[in-house]
Amino acid sequence: MSFGTQVKEELCRGEPARKCCARAEAYGVLLFCHTFAPREIKVVTGSAAFAGRLPELFRRAFRLSFDQRPEPGEAGKRIFLIHDPDKLSAIREIYGIDPAVSLAHHINVAVLEEDHCRTAFLRGAFLTAGSVSDPAKGYHLELVTSHYNVSRELSALLPEVGFSPKQTTRKSNYITYFKSSETIADFLTAVGAPLSAMELMNAKLEKHLRGSVNRRVNCDSANLDKAVDAALGQVEAIERYASVHGLDSLPDKLRETAALRMDHPELTLSQLAALCDPPVTKSCLNHRLRKLMELAGR
Repeated sequence: MSFGTQVKEELCRGEPARKCCARAEAYGVLLFCHTFAPREIKVVTGSAAFAGRLPELFRRAFRLSFDQRPEPGEAGKRIFLIHDPDKLSAIREIYGIDPAVSLAHHINVAVLEEDHCRTAFLRGAFLTAGSVSDPAKGYHLELVTSHYNVSRELSALLPEVGFSPKQTTRKSNYITYFKSSETIADFLTAVGAPLSAMELMNAKLEKHLRGSVNRRVNCDSANLDKAVDAALGQVEAIERYASVHGLDSLPDKLRETAALRMDHPELTLSQLAALCDPPVTKSCLNHRLRKLMELAGR
């Protein structure tokens, strides 16, 4: 199951608590569905959960049924139709729509005066024409409509409920979208999918932790490479000095350091310093090794 399918299933588990919210959610469906025209309403969905929710939503919002609906268990794209003139007229009257005045759709904010109605409207819009990416791959949530005015007015409505959207166009559609993981999680929580929002944030945390671990491993690996290169350079310098002068020519402390490095090329400076008799600091041992490197370079 995709993350988007999971979100829509979660959104469809609960019913609108109030009739006004049912009408607000249905309004979101209508303004974002395939066709909302004077002679036809056509809702097309690939979501089985949403297809199961729609008939009851319209019955509660309008006290009417669809003239055509998919067969139970039908897969693929499911189509719901209303073409009865009386039903269409009743729906338009509820939302103050008069085709004789204008065929262009607008968001009637009078229907969405309360915050709970606004979030119900957004839920209907998302169920109908929304999508969200898998958080394991990236963060993107969008709402798609073919109505320019609806898209423009949606971008003005969203900040009123705490969201700052971005907009673009794709072919003949208008896209309202979010890219911030926090905003997407807040949106999902607001419209009724808090479990999905939590999963999104958990996925983000896991990605962050994995990234931190990888960076730490890469950093440790880089430091280890540097330490190995340094140790090999020290061993080569000591061998070069010994081949010419012999280690017995060195002062006692430098001779001890040279012998320890030759015997333990794999140890870090701290580990090597602890083997000195008596033990010395890492800084002291580093100074001795630099002195050996200088002598070998002469």
